[in-house]
Amino acid sequence: MRFTIVAPALILTAGVLAGCTQGAMTAGRGADAAPQTQMTAEQVTAAAAVTRAPAPRPAARASAAQLDTTTPEQRAAAAKPAEAAETRLGTTVASLGNPSEGGFWIKTPLVSERGIGRIVDPATGKSAKVDLIPLDGPASGGSQVSLPALQLLGVSLTDLPTLEVYRS
Repeated sequence: MRFTIVAPALILTAGVLAGCTQGAMTAGRGADAAPQTQMTAEQVTAAAAVTRAPAPRPAARASAAQLDTTTPEQRAAAAKPAEAAETRLGTTVASLGNPSEGGFWIKTPLVSERGIGRIVDPATGKSAKVDLIPLDGPASGGSQVSLPALQLLGVSLTDLPTLEVYRS
């Protein structure tokens, strides 16, 4: 009798844990999905090389520095000024998004489809090239920004800065 009670519990536990793989947290980002943009395929590929990074290892989830899996080269490339004309989408109040999702990104209601863009902190003039990811809600709603992007802007992770959002 005991076996029949334990077996379903083990099967349920295994099913729950199967959803806890390392990529499960970033599966919704669609890393292979092509962003909607007016850029050439080569420009999109180059931008993705800058904005995308792997999720941090589970053992490394102790500090902001350990959660940032971007390379120094990616940070330098993301901080470069815009090389082409950009379209200003608006301003948004931003907060720290899921720190276990790697790369430079913003989830914002200012976009309805994925793309490549830039966020700018008007207080400092610093900017970061990011993936633009749609977020449900009114355009006046807030946005979520990746930990590496906020660090690149020099924003405290507990602040709620107002950022300008641009599409490349």
